[in-house]
Amino acid sequence: MAIGEFFRVLTEVPALLKLKRESKARPLEVKDSVLQYVEANAKSFADRDAAIFEGRSLTWRELNDLSNQYGWTLKDSGLAPGEVVSLFMENRIEFLIAILAIMKVGGIAALINTNLTGETLRHCITVTESKLCLFGTELSEAIDGVRNDVNLGSEPGYLAVRDLPEHTVPAWAADAEKLSHNQSSDRHEETDEITLGDTAMYIFTSGTTGLPKAAVMGHQRLIQSSKLSHIAGLKCSEKDRIYLCLPLYHGTGGVVGVGAAFCSGAAVYLRRKFSVSQFLPDIREQNITCMIYVGELLRYLVNSPRKSDDADTPLTRMMGNGLRPDIWMEFKERFGIDRICEFYGASEGNVAFGNVLNKDETIGTTTASVALVKYDVAEDEILRSNEGYCERVDQGEPGLCLGKITTDSRFEGYTDTGATEKKILRDVFEAGDAWFNTGDLLRAVDVGFSLGFVHYQFVDRVGDTFRWRSENVSTNEVGEIINAYPQVEICNVYGVDIENTEGRAGMVAIVLREGEQDLDVEAFGTYVNEKLPHFARPVFVRVRQDIDVTGTFKMIKKELVSEHFDSSQFNDTVYVMKPRTSTYEVLDDTFLEELKAGSAGY
Repeated sequence: MAIGEFFRVLTEVPALLKLKRESKARPLEVKDSVLQYVEANAKSFADRDAAIFEGRSLTWRELNDLSNQYGWTLKDSGLAPGEVVSLFMENRIEFLIAILAIMKVGGIAALINTNLTGETLRHCITVTESKLCLFGTELSEAIDGVRNDVNLGSEPGYLAVRDLPEHTVPAWAADAEKLSHNQSSDRHEETDEITLGDTAMYIFTSGTTGLPKAAVMGHQRLIQSSKLSHIAGLKCSEKDRIYLCLPLYHGTGGVVGVGAAFCSGAAVYLRRKFSVSQFLPDIREQNITCMIYVGELLRYLVNSPRKSDDADTPLTRMMGNGLRPDIWMEFKERFGIDRICEFYGASEGNVAFGNVLNKDETIGTTTASVALVKYDVAEDEILRSNEGYCERVDQGEPGLCLGKITTDSRFEGYTDTGATEKKILRDVFEAGDAWFNTGDLLRAVDVGFSLGFVHYQFVDRVGDTFRWRSENVSTNEVGEIINAYPQVEICNVYGVDIENTEGRAGMVAIVLREGEQDLDVEAFGTYVNEKLPHFARPVFVRVRQDIDVTGTFKMIKKELVSEHFDSSQFNDTVYVMKPRTSTYEVLDDTFLEELKAGSAGY
């Protein structure tokens, strides 16, 4: 072990001790919330920037006062403590004002994906039993499309906040900004009555496999997540600025990013959406020191043209999730990043991992009680012993991650109790125990000196890993290899069924880099054969113009899997590696019919 690494790890100890002290689970009846930190910022850092967006900025005093004013409007509109407001707004300063206002009066903020329309949007508003809907005029059309099918608990029920000056507030909605303008900025007595056990917000699952589920985020977990980011992740203070271009309706942006600012007094620099071309200019012009990311954003940056001064910025610390090992070091070195705190956790889960020791290419460690258990990928089921209990995997082997449910590590679940129960495994290691099923495969990894903390890597989602040629294939690991091919901008790997064939064959949808007209099939085949074992080589390659992603940049596989290799359903070119060959060729109609008939010979 290098002496330098030993001392570097030791420097992390004070932050870890502080995090342990300040985020310790407390009795749920204790009265506390992140709002107390926001109000403290309004006093201690009154004239410092709290939020910057499109040429406008608010100080902490202004943000606190405006959220109090909006809170009085919400109460005048009939909102009572414990009731829900659907918040449907793009990234902008008013989103921060709104979420604070809702919580300050004891309400629950249901954070709705701004890409939703129709039945899915209606579902999200109704499943949370929302009393009000607070929306941005940039999304008026989407709300108008569902409001006749939504029964809110108040009249008119809809409060609109103008986005652009030329926007008008619909006749069927109230003007939230106008109503709040002359309201008092006095604080709300309800703020002092909020307990750690109260619900702060609902954060929806992506809904890629069905209607979104509303995950419960309590005030205690909101504080813990915010402090993890503030104290041990970004290590930020009131002197920092956090770059936030992820959607605020999602936990990574709205909790990890915004929460770190709320607890530390750091300023948030908001963007509606991520822009590769504006990234470095923003960082330099706004003196950005910290950033919240998801892995695919960083992949776009790595794939952008390299410049000699890429590392010449004030940005040194980052926190987020989904950064894969294949680009980790390249990104870190190219852009001069000192600290990447990758974290892992589900919005509804009771366990979180964080790379607080700054160990490269890991999701870090956890203080929660977790277990990696044996999982049969082919049968899509957990393996149990003859006695009926789960079995832990060997060191270094991938296993399904479970988080033990205790009084200090609650599983808050969803608003749907049936969906909550489906995520709980019982009698795992002993009769009567209960564990949260993350649905993810992780492995423990050796990272050298780590103060005794076990570190982990993400392997794949259960269901994304598939079995082919009697071997387990990780879509993430195959994807990392293919993304490294020079012609490939990004890829999405998945398994598809072939008639009369055991397992699922690998298939990859790829998008070529800008300037690349056609895939060099021969060179690509050579690369795949060199880099991947025979069972992991994609049998099918589909060349696309783009890859469908959710609002939080998770790649969508559902439609790709349903279309599989049937080129009659789409216009993309599909290549196939036929049985007992090592080269790719265009999938023609003759071989497609053999595949459908189950006579292709795989």
